[in-house]
Parts: sequence; structure tokens; C-alpha cells
Amino acid sequence: MSEAINVAKIFGEDVFNDTVMQERLPKKVYKDLKKTIEEGKELDLATADVIAHEMKEWAIEKGATHYSHWFQPLTGVTAEKHDSFISAPLPNGKVLMSFSGKELIKGEPDASSFPSGGLRATFEARGYTAWDCTSPAFVRHDAAGATLCIPTAFCSYKGEALDQKTPLLRSMQAISEQSLRLLRLFGNTTSKKVTPSVGPEQEYFLVDAEKFLQRKDLIYTGRTLFGAMPPKGQELDDHYFGTIRQRIAGFMKDVNEELWKVGVTSKTQHNEVAPAQHELAPIYAECNVALDHNHIIMQTLKRVACQHGMKCLLHEKPFAGVNGSGKHDNWSLTTDDGKNLLEPGKTPHENIQFLLVLTCILKAVDRHADLLRESAADPGNDHRLGANEAPPAIISVFLGEQLEDVLEQLISTGEATHSLKGGKLQTGVDTLPDLAKDATDRNRTSPFAFTGNKFEFRMVGSRDSISGPNVVLNTIVAEAFSEACDVLEKADNFDEAVHDLIKQYATEHQRVVFNGNGYSDAWVEEAEKRGLPNIRSMVEAIPALTTEKAVSMFEKFKVFTKAELESRAEIKFESYAKAINIEARTMIDMASKQIIPAIIKYTKDLADTVVAVKEAGADASVQAELLTEVSGLLAETKKALEALKVVADQAAAMEEGEDQARFYHFDVVPAMEALRTPVDTLEMIVDKEAWPMPSYGDLIFEV
Repeated sequence: MSEAINVAKIFGEDVFNDTVMQERLPKKVYKDLKKTIEEGKELDLATADVIAHEMKEWAIEKGATHYSHWFQPLTGVTAEKHDSFISAPLPNGKVLMSFSGKELIKGEPDASSFPSGGLRATFEARGYTAWDCTSPAFVRHDAAGATLCIPTAFCSYKGEALDQKTPLLRSMQAISEQSLRLLRLFGNTTSKKVTPSVGPEQEYFLVDAEKFLQRKDLIYTGRTLFGAMPPKGQELDDHYFGTIRQRIAGFMKDVNEELWKVGVTSKTQHNEVAPAQHELAPIYAECNVALDHNHIIMQTLKRVACQHGMKCLLHEKPFAGVNGSGKHDNWSLTTDDGKNLLEPGKTPHENIQFLLVLTCILKAVDRHADLLRESAADPGNDHRLGANEAPPAIISVFLGEQLEDVLEQLISTGEATHSLKGGKLQTGVDTLPDLAKDATDRNRTSPFAFTGNKFEFRMVGSRDSISGPNVVLNTIVAEAFSEACDVLEKADNFDEAVHDLIKQYATEHQRVVFNGNGYSDAWVEEAEKRGLPNIRSMVEAIPALTTEKAVSMFEKFKVFTKAELESRAEIKFESYAKAINIEARTMIDMASKQIIPAIIKYTKDLADTVVAVKEAGADASVQAELLTEVSGLLAETKKALEALKVVADQAAAMEEGEDQARFYHFDVVPAMEALRTPVDTLEMIVDKEAWPMPSYGDLIFEV
């Protein structure tokens, strides 16, 4: 039996959190730092020196030898450069261990080697990391020992955002300012700050490391480029919430312990729908802290999986034929004194502030559906969205029966007079209690669903940063709040004006509300009639970043400049092209060096069998028929391989940018699918011992 974990004792033990700061920092220094965190006051260098010294002493006590400015460039992963605490040697041959306020506040990594979309030339190398003191530093223990990780933003020499965090912090500032304007109109004079509160659920697959290493496609791309479904997949629904196997349970235990130590509130764990798929969900945190925590979660899942002889797959669609993985982004707005702006109360029809917030969000989502869709776009999500396992690519809002009824009352009469009640759920069993029933069911097919006191944005991909979706959510809602306040602040009669505005927004944007089955073909037709965009792929979504509408909004709230938006669009086109190029080249490599040689060997064995059986005077028609079938599929495979080589070379020769990305999507991807089809058919025919790599059954059922 393993030793029991005292969660309360270990939680946050490796975090330089508020309790540690209060204990170790002088009172004045602690107060100044809290002002910086809560009010955005600038931190002077003398105060920073004291904080840095105490942070270093605390980290050394935890075993740390190095510190790192831990940041999130536009690569989709985190970056870090480690510096030891060693300073110049003393005359006696010893060294001092030091860490200054300047080193804490600012770092200087090379900015030319990260994606910048033209913001930085290769010769322009200077970039800066700036301490985000609103997200606590932590000590990470791994094979390198112990490292003090300091969450930072990353900007160029000229101040352009080169990372995921800087625009998120800007958007949080924008939504706070506009939310406070709205709250003041309703008489709230006490709240000083409104923060987006986020809880991102994380789905992932686990496979055996030994089998993983026999699949070049998993190694190079994170997903299987070939693979036939086994006789059993997820059709029995027996994996979802099923008993967690002991090997997986041991992994989850270690993941939780690692996360709790660095202050990540790992709360929920369970088997997901697909075999070998699982989920981890934390408790809600402030938006930028949730961002950092989600990156820590992804890194921890991968590291601990290796320690258990497994590999963690975060690709959105690692296996065709079973569900892919998403990251449901649960989003709400909370004041510094604990009020949730998305809490409808027991009688939402009477909660005028909530109804204004709600209809502003409907307006924001309807107006900027293209941006929301783009924020969840990546090459892996192209395989997942709209595949009867994830939300469709069409943005709509699920409100549920109660709020939809209130909305219909507002639209039809201008006045909402009642709210539907939940009532009791009668189990029909005397020994079971009757349960209080919510007024609204849930809808897993909706991309943007209201779930009690928050919205759940279900489109986000499992390996993606949650920064992009939350930057968009924060900014589009800030814009809607701002426009509402512009009207209401000038109104002679506030009560009449707010009622009129709620009705106006509900009427003008009711087209985005949909409570039905988002998987149905009927909804695709209905959405088209309503004029809702259906953006099916990443390359078709990226242009939303640089529309006049988007540029105007982001610049108004100082979240992105036009140059920053154009650079991000350029980076996304390039990253899509590079991802598909790697996949295509991997398929070519696997087909040329593994699959075709294995099939040729198998056909020789078949041919030898046909000859041997005929010479023995027996009927060899079955063997001959099988040989003909395999040979025909082999010819089809070779033809498809040559076609893929041609278009992959054409794509690679093109100039980087939108045209190249579109060629990869519309020409290379279909050529890849054409190669996969005969190969997957062959896998179902060829002797398992002759097949050159582990099958789906080996990967997803033998973990």
C-alpha cells in the first residue's frame, strides 16, 4: 500500500503564495506588492530587491539551484532559460548566491528565434520577459533538480506582444474596466475589480510508451496517420466514467500530488468516452492563473506519464473512429468582493443586471462568432469539430429552457413576468430521496452553453493554450458592455432605457440562441437560414483576426495592435502549413519504408503459398483471390503515395503564407486521406504479425 497523502499539508508547499509572502516579507513590502497585484501600482526597484531576496532564500530552502523566467511564446508551448543563483566568485574561492529585483522583474531572452510573424527580423534579437506578479512563482522538481519558475510576459524591444500572456492581461484589464462601468450604473460602489474566472477541463489519451515508440506518426505528429478501427471501439459506452484501471490510477495519483504541491487545484478525474481517454479538471481560478495552471497540467501529464512507462497524447484527434479530446473553457465574471455577474438568481426574470449582462454576451457572440471560432482553430481541431463528438463549427449559444423562456417573453412583450422552476425529480424508489431538479438541462452539442452561472466554451482544443479563447471572450464582452454603458450613461430614465436595451439586444441577436441538437444536419441548414457562419477549417478561420471589425475592436481596448494581429495571422498560416507538411512527410516515410515493404513481403508469402498448394494438387483459389486483392490495394497505395509526394513537393515550394496554407488544406490533406484509405483496408487483411506497427487495438486497449 502506498503512503496516504495529506492534501491539506502538501497543497501549495512549492508556491511562493500569499501565505509565504506574508510570513517572509516586511509588512511595508508585502503591502506594496499587494497593491501592485490588486491595483496595478508600479513596483519600485528597492521593493523588488527585497522580494527577490526572500524569494531566492525560500527557493533555495526548497532545493532550487536555478531560476527561470517561465513564459508562453507563440509556439503553443512554454519556454524557459535557466540561470543559477551563483554570482561572481569571492577571493576565498567561494561564491555568493544572489537574486536581484532587476533579475526578478525583467529577463532578456533572444526574441529572434521565436515566431513573431514579421514583428522581429532575424537580426533584431532583443526581447524582454516581465514578471507577472499576479500569478505566483513556484518551484518545480524534476530531473534537473529544483527550479524557481517565475511566470512572465514576453514582449519585443518595441513593446509588441510576442506571447500568449500579454494580450490576456490586457483583455482582463479591458473587461474589468467595462464591467465596473456597468456595475456603477446599477448602484454598486464597492467592487473595485472584475476578473474573468476560468476553469479549463483537460482531456487526454494515455498509451504504452513501448508501443508509442514503434509508431513514427505518433512520435512526429502526436496522432496516428494510419490505422484501422478494431472490432470494438467506444460503441458500448463502457469506458466513460468506468472503473479506473490500476496503472492509470497510479498515474493519476502521482499527477495530483505533483499538481497540488504547485498550487493547482486538481479536482476531478475520470475515464472519458473513448478507450484510453481520460479527463482532469481543476477548480476555477483567475484567468491568467488558470492559463499558467493549465500549462503546468499539460507538462505534468506528459512528464508523469513517462515515469509510468506511458505517453500522454494531447492531440485533438490521435485516433480516427473514436472521440477526440477538447478542453472545455468554463468562463464567468467575478468581482473582488465575491459577486458573480453571471449568477441569475432564483428569479432571473427580475434580475435586470443579469439580463443586461446576458444579452450583452449574446450580442458579443453573435457579432464576433468568427473570432470565437478562430480562437479554437488548430490543425487537430479540424478533425474534431462537427464530428458527432464535439460542437459543430457553427457558433451558437445554449441558454436552456428557463432563460430561453425569459428571452421570448422579453422579445414578444418587452417584459418578463416569470421564470420556469426546476421542480422535483421523482426517482420512483421509496428509499431514494426526491431530488431538486435544475430548471434547465445540459446540451453537450452546443459550442457555447450557459451552465448555471457560467458559460462553457466547448470548442477549445486539448493541446491549445486557453489564452486565445479567453482574450476573445474578454474583449468582445468588454466591447458589448462598453456600448451598453455608452447608451445608459446618457439616459434620462435609466430603468426605461435598460429595459429597452435588454429587449433590443435579445431581439437583434436571438438568431444565435439554439437549444437543439447541434450534431444534426437540420441544424446546419437552419443555421444557414439564420445567417450564422459555418467556418469549417483553420485556414478559413484565420482571416477573422485581421478584419476591419476585429482590428477596430482590439485596438480600441488596447489588447492588440493591427501589426500584432497581422503577425498572429501570419504565424498561424505558417504553423498550419508546417504541421500538415510534417504529417505528409511522415506518411510518405512510413508508407515507403515500412508499409509497402511489409506488404510486398506478405504478397511474396502469399504467392509462395499459392504455388505450394497448387503443386500439392489442392484448390488454391482462396489464396489466389487474397493475393489479387492485396496486390490491387498495394498498387492503389503506391499510386496514392506518388500523388502525395507530388502535391507535398508543390506545397513546400510555395511562398509561406495564406496561399500555401490553403494549398496544404485543400490539396495535400485530401491526398493524405487518399493514401490512408487503401492502407487501412490492407491492415484489416494482412497477417497481424506481418504488419509493421502496433494497431489501434494494441494502443487503446492495452494500456
